[in-house]
Amino acid sequence: MSVEQRPALVGLAQESIARGSKSFRTASRLFDRETRERAWLLYGWCRACDDIADGQDHGGTMQATGDPMARLADIRARTERALAGQAGLDDPAFAGGALVAAECKIPRRYMDDLIEGFALDAQGWRPQTEDDLLRYCYHVAGAVGCMMAIVMGVAPDDEATLDRACDLGLAFQLANISRDVAEDAAGGRCYLPADWLIEAGIDPTDPMAAERRPALAAVTERVAAMAARYEDSARHGTPKLPFRSAWAVLAAAGIYGGIARKVAADPQEALRRRLFTSKAEKLGWLLRAGTQAGRRTSLYPPAPRDPSLWNRPRQSARISEA
Repeated sequence: MSVEQRPALVGLAQESIARGSKSFRTASRLFDRETRERAWLLYGWCRACDDIADGQDHGGTMQATGDPMARLADIRARTERALAGQAGLDDPAFAGGALVAAECKIPRRYMDDLIEGFALDAQGWRPQTEDDLLRYCYHVAGAVGCMMAIVMGVAPDDEATLDRACDLGLAFQLANISRDVAEDAAGGRCYLPADWLIEAGIDPTDPMAAERRPALAAVTERVAAMAARYEDSARHGTPKLPFRSAWAVLAAAGIYGGIARKVAADPQEALRRRLFTSKAEKLGWLLRAGTQAGRRTSLYPPAPRDPSLWNRPRQSARISEA
């Protein structure tokens, strides 16, 4: 990829985020220009990988994926090609991912860890325990949180701050899982731990059975409550960020956290329809997050991370063959 292609890659990444994530696009506007462009590039690569894996076009309803292992191989091959400098405007999302990885010195392990999440889905993997659930959330979102922190200037060896960034990714994914139980079931997937379902008297192979909806709502609420714990932990990493980055992170935390809070408030409704944060609610969080960012040192003072929270792997973790 030539330097001259960068503006075009950034422009295409901006178009991708405008189509794929209104919430992340809203929060990204708070970054300084350099960080914002890099965040768009990283998003573009993650979005493209996700769409290939799920047969989607910038999210939306999952389609039949044909051969999921072939799709996984495509993700890996295109990522390798891009990282080797062999992709450009012919494959802009992957070229953009390689560009931001080079500019920010993002360790390769985090890109590999994200792809491992797609490998799990390709194999039809389902979590059996809470630990399985959180490990999956790390692969599909926590690793992205670590990469985003590095994009915002966190040193790749600042493990404590990266733990908090990972926590935010976990919170986001847990919020999504709590919101999308019915949608996932319609697509033949279930991310609720099988042992939680069995404990609640729910058949893991048929979680949406009408007679067990109240019990399923309780399990859904449990996931939303877990999301809130990781969101709270993540907020304590914001004093390490520049003001504008902290503002964006806190806005995103409020917006995505709002989804989990709505699920927790009415889990039965979450099983009937997709919950979301409105434009007015997003604007409210943008304003509130600005105040929080200005007071982040006092609101979220340095404190040991809760030892009961799940710990991310310190080395690249291939779990898809386990």
